[in-house]
Amino acid sequence: MSEGRSETAIDIPFVGRWHYSRAEMIADGIVHAVGIVLAIAAGSAMLTLATFHAGPGEYVAAVFYVVALLTVLSVSMAYNLWPVTSRVKWLLRRFDHAAIYLLIAATYTPFLAQLSDAALAGWMLGLIWTAAVAGIAIKVFLPGRFDRLAIVFYLAIGWSGIVLVEPLVGTLPPTAIGLLLAGGIVYSLGVIFFVWKGLRFHNALWHGFVVAGAGLHFAAMLDSLVINRL
Repeated sequence: MSEGRSETAIDIPFVGRWHYSRAEMIADGIVHAVGIVLAIAAGSAMLTLATFHAGPGEYVAAVFYVVALLTVLSVSMAYNLWPVTSRVKWLLRRFDHAAIYLLIAATYTPFLAQLSDAALAGWMLGLIWTAAVAGIAIKVFLPGRFDRLAIVFYLAIGWSGIVLVEPLVGTLPPTAIGLLLAGGIVYSLGVIFFVWKGLRFHNALWHGFVVAGAGLHFAAMLDSLVINRL
């Protein structure tokens, strides 16, 4: 290995892990762009309609979800399309992986805010956000470590709501419950492509599952905060 390459390998962490073709980069960019456009359009429409139907706490939680979704997609797009030879890419990597925890916790918040048992909702929100903040801190301050364990942690937090299945089913409309479950399954199936590094276009496929899962959870939010209250 030449001296120049040695310096690059030292200065730019994980550089050897990035092997995407131009076609794969374009496909990934298109998936992100579609997700961002849909999130802006649908999010604006839902928040406008929810103004007349959602309570103050529910509305704030919905706003936070839309902002978190746009943040996650924007950071992910910046990270995945940024030149691999730039150190900025690997700074963005920290925030991209950390943002997954933000999206999980932000997704739970509007639904838990609808529970009539405020103490139970507060307890669950505290648990989920504590776990999410811990995950974010690890990704930001200990980049590249515990990457495999993080996948398990993502899934564990994502499916932690199963412990409140009874109060959630008793509060949310059946359609919203079905959409929530479908979204969780789609996200979980997407993890297969997230770890399948040898598959061409695996990154674009993973992000496609993210957009689809977010869309299903968004639809569940729209159903519970607006449609079911008309």
